[in-house]
Amino acid sequence: MAAKIYPIAHAKIGTQDGFRLPRAFSKEHPQIANASGYIEVLSENTFLVRLETDGVEGVDEDEALMMSLFLDFLMKDAIKNPSKLVPYTQEMSNEMDELLADVIVDS
Repeated sequence: MAAKIYPIAHAKIGTQDGFRLPRAFSKEHPQIANASGYIEVLSENTFLVRLETDGVEGVDEDEALMMSLFLDFLMKDAIKNPSKLVPYTQEMSNEMDELLADVIVDS
């Protein structure tokens, strides 16, 4: 699957520091535009954004719970076994794109 990467920039709003996302992010992901959540620091220059999906339209509560539990498991495993982490490369992305090229997903 081809990854969509969005640039972020530092933003100071009043006395708060944060990050600003480009408008394209909100347009391409309207289901999470008003969500809130948490940032988990994984290392000095790596962090994970975890969104709270309660009250966000179009999200099945059971699916959200299962996804949250799965992501919690992955996070705990990544923290416990950092040597097992493998960077996701462009080659991996290209291979995934090839594998999924003819897959049709019913929505």
